[in-house]
Amino acid sequence: MAYVITDACVSCGSCESECPVGAIAQGDSQYEIDPNTCVDCGTCVGACPTDAITNE
Repeated sequence: MAYVITDACVSCGSCESECPVGAIAQGDSQYEIDPNTCVDCGTCVGACPTDAITNE
């Protein structure tokens, strides 16, 4: 299952630049991960300073 970004996101953009497949983009209120593009590598988790990314 793809990673998701929770409401703890502060829209810093750290995760977007780290995603090797470009699955992360700015949404209306926070960044979002496209589940169809995400390859479950977990790189974004380590890049997030607020621990807002989880694998649900």
